[in-house]
Amino acid sequence: MNLKPLQSQTIIEPFRIRSVEPIRFTTMDERKSLLEKAGYNPFLLKANDVLIDLLTDSGTGALSSDQWSGMMASDESYAGSSSFYRFEAAVQDITGFKHVIPTHQGRAAENILFTTIAKEGDVIPNNTHFDTTRAHVEHNKAEARDMVIPEGKQPQLIHPFKGNMDIDALEETVEKVGHERIPVIMLTITNNSGGGQPVSMENIRSVSQIARKHNIPFIIDACRFAENSWFIKTREEEYEDKSPIEIAREIFSYADGCTMSAKKDGMSNIGGFLALNDDVLAQECRSLVILTEGFPTYGGMAGYDMEAVAKGLYEALDEGYLRYRIRSSAYLGEKLTSAGISIVQPTGGHAVYIDAKKMLPHIPPLEYPAWSLTNAVYLLGGVRAVEIGSVMFGLQPDGTEKDASMELVRLAFPRRVYTQSHVDYLAEVIIAAFEQRKNLKGYKIVKAPKVLRHFSARLTPVEP
Repeated sequence: MNLKPLQSQTIIEPFRIRSVEPIRFTTMDERKSLLEKAGYNPFLLKANDVLIDLLTDSGTGALSSDQWSGMMASDESYAGSSSFYRFEAAVQDITGFKHVIPTHQGRAAENILFTTIAKEGDVIPNNTHFDTTRAHVEHNKAEARDMVIPEGKQPQLIHPFKGNMDIDALEETVEKVGHERIPVIMLTITNNSGGGQPVSMENIRSVSQIARKHNIPFIIDACRFAENSWFIKTREEEYEDKSPIEIAREIFSYADGCTMSAKKDGMSNIGGFLALNDDVLAQECRSLVILTEGFPTYGGMAGYDMEAVAKGLYEALDEGYLRYRIRSSAYLGEKLTSAGISIVQPTGGHAVYIDAKKMLPHIPPLEYPAWSLTNAVYLLGGVRAVEIGSVMFGLQPDGTEKDASMELVRLAFPRRVYTQSHVDYLAEVIIAAFEQRKNLKGYKIVKAPKVLRHFSARLTPVEP
């Protein structure tokens, strides 16, 4: 038969579901009460009271049958377990880095790195620091300086690599600050705080060249390295015939090390690592690992978690999986923009980011419009999202507060968890909030810690 190939527009999940977890439906009245008890902070809601949980894509994904089989055969020896050596081999194969130091999650790798290298007066350049990265830099009294390109601060602007580092700003910073006060240059791929936007290979090479020129170590925050590799494959012409793993290997070849939360593109529920080439720095970091995490061949991870990561790093680079994951985000983005909702364009990999500043211009930045929208989607549909705005980034090291550069609501998709019907429902909830946007009001903080306040702050609505 002479048939034309099918051009299907339907998103087909590249997996079969063999185990299901029930989710609980609540009424709007119940959700009003639950949100009030949680101090109007979605982080403080119980997971059982959430219908669709998009708070984070970190550690919330589903494990594969291959991961489960590896976990069942894990070695839990305290020192020198075979699970560690399989984990180490996978990391070295993909990144090429010499030293692999396991940690219980990504922020532990950040803590070990910055405790070892950063001091008061230092400056750490990044395209955009994420919340825990910034907190660890500032905890060690260094300055976390963001240098994303100007296009990365314009949510509706279409640009293929809005996560790129501003090369001119980086070079100028090194010249003014002096290389001796810059212990590392970092690059976050994909740029989470900037809308999940990718970084081009060309930009990675340029950052590396500046680092080499000034003899400054170059470290990659690699949480979503696989997604970034896919964007390079599909948006940089010279890489269209390269596989994601080939692209990933080239990315890492330009750096001196990386921090990694394996709860993202490690496809695991827990775990992370610090990978380095420098022998002396690696030894200093291992000493701190023993003090704070555990023996260097487990570093806060159980053997079965190392097995899950060893397999998950490769699964995250599978082309079928990446095509499905990136397309799912784009599908939601298309539904929202068709309804007139402003989002960060183009859609990122792991999440869709709603521009709350544009949606809610009647709410001042320091009354937290993105926080207001986050609470609204929970009240309307039981959907939990996260604010990336002035609650997360407004508090300064000296205790003052200023507007964040953007007011975003991030809808982060757990890996291999939700289906297209979940996404269709999600779109309905967000569109309903958009249609009632004039009724949304701001919030004020009642109680909050001095560091990473968004995790545990308690708020209350601002009354007219």
